[in-house]
Amino acid sequence: MDRLDEMLEVYFRTERAPEGIASALLERVRDAGREAQRLLDKIQINATERGVSFIRAGRPPHPSSAGARRLVEQARVELAEYLEGKRTFFSVPVDLSAALPFQREVLAVTRRIRFGEVRTYAWIARQIGRPKAVRAVGTALGRNPVPLIVPCHRVLRSDGGAGGYLFGTRIKDYLLTLERTTPVLEGCTTTRIVCRVGCIHGRRMRPENRVVFASVTDARAVGYRPCKVCRPAA
Repeated sequence: MDRLDEMLEVYFRTERAPEGIASALLERVRDAGREAQRLLDKIQINATERGVSFIRAGRPPHPSSAGARRLVEQARVELAEYLEGKRTFFSVPVDLSAALPFQREVLAVTRRIRFGEVRTYAWIARQIGRPKAVRAVGTALGRNPVPLIVPCHRVLRSDGGAGGYLFGTRIKDYLLTLERTTPVLEGCTTTRIVCRVGCIHGRRMRPENRVVFASVTDARAVGYRPCKVCRPAA
C-alpha cells in the first residue's frame, strides 16, 4: 500500500457510532410523534362556510353553522391521517380572508410548497417580489392562522436552521421527518391509476395491488394515468 492509499483509507474510514445512539434517536422521533398526536387532541379548529380559518392549541369552540361544523370535522379527520402518514395533501378548503394582504401573499406561496419539500424565508420573499422582506415573511408565517394545512413548517432559514414554529421546533422537525419518509404517490396495478396518498380512490386499493411511485412521470412511463380526483399531475 503506497502513501496515497494510506491517506485515502484514513480519510474514508468509518467511525463507529456510540453504542445506543441509533435507538436513542429513534426514540426521540417516536416521542415527537406521540407529542404531535396529543396536539391533535387539544387543537382548536375554527371554520367559516368558506373554509378552515383558524387552527391553534386550545379548547375548540362550537362552530355556528352546519357547513362550518362539517369543515371542522373534515379538517380534524385529514389532520389525523396526515400525522399518521396516511395523507400527503389536504382537500379541506381554507378561508384566509381575515389575513392582511401581505400575509395572504406569503401564505399563498407557502401553500404551493409540495409535501416533502422545503423552501427558505428568502425564497418566499423573492416569490412575492419583495426580496428584502425576509423578516416580514417570517413574521407573517409565525402568525399563520391555519398551520399544518398551510404548511409553514416547510419553510426554513437560509442556513438550514428550523426557524420558529407555532407548535415548537420539536414538532416542526417531526413533521419534516414524517414527510421525508412518507410515500407521496401510489398506483393500483388493476386500474392503472396513480393517486396522491390520502386520495379516496387510493383507499380502495388492495394491499397486493398497491405500488409506490416517485413521480407522475415514472408512473406514466409504465402505463399509469393520473387520478382525476386528487390530480397528482397538477
